[in-house]
Amino acid sequence: MIWKGVMPAMTTAMNPDFSLDLSSIAKRAKWLIDSGCTGIVALGSLGESPTLTYSEKKIVLETIRSAVTAPLVAGIAGLSTDDAVAMAKMASAVGCNGLMVLPPYVYKGDWRETKAHVTAVIRATPLPCMLYNNPVAYGTDFIPEQIAELTSENKNLVAVKESSTDVRRVTAIRSLIGDRLALFVGVDDAIVEGISAGATGWIAGLVNAFPEESVALFDLAMASRSKETFELYRWFLPLLRLDTLPKFVQMIKLAEQRAGVGKATVRPPRRELEGAELAELTALIDDAIKHRPSLAGMR
Repeated sequence: MIWKGVMPAMTTAMNPDFSLDLSSIAKRAKWLIDSGCTGIVALGSLGESPTLTYSEKKIVLETIRSAVTAPLVAGIAGLSTDDAVAMAKMASAVGCNGLMVLPPYVYKGDWRETKAHVTAVIRATPLPCMLYNNPVAYGTDFIPEQIAELTSENKNLVAVKESSTDVRRVTAIRSLIGDRLALFVGVDDAIVEGISAGATGWIAGLVNAFPEESVALFDLAMASRSKETFELYRWFLPLLRLDTLPKFVQMIKLAEQRAGVGKATVRPPRRELEGAELAELTALIDDAIKHRPSLAGMR
């Protein structure tokens, strides 16, 4: 497992009746890897994991594992520690290469409780683990000192997905533990700034609709090619900002549909966009597609 590059937080394709569209899931996983992504992160928030049953999660992982040989990372979260540990063991048995470990759903514990939960998941298998820090969405904030503490006590904690929206966290973590962890940006509209601060990976959202542009942006930023980076970033930013909004799943799936690479179907309680909200977002996405830049001169 090599923790670097652009890894999609992959959406979960659904049929009109909200059942899993397994053929599309397999096809899209292969397409994303063929487009230059370095791995797949399944069953995250963008993958609508909270709406999937345990058996559905297993089928999704098995489907992706059969479709690609590239690194597959499973998002691990649950209402209880036992649920999350069971998920981790199942992901390992399926053949995943790594785990993305979330804090508990619903209950927001203190540090003693949260540390015990994520430690149990990290130690449930020998797989390398990424800690997912997203205080905006989950209400739990793993501050740099706590991440350093977890790292010192768990050899298979090897990466962090930093989604606090504060790129200073990247430098703060680096100052405490050096290169011990691979640092990934987890919010799309901070990727260039995050790389400048020292991040070496991106768990991306809009990559589901625009993988070639996402990989190109990442590579340009890593190569410090400022002119080309900001030319592409300016075009991409209105789309990347969708990743930070409450309806990001609906919005990114609509982008997939408008780009002709997926469907807008989401599972309740989420509902597809409609009315003025749909019209406004459709216009934004279609305008971006109309003015899609040529990548030929940027690589």
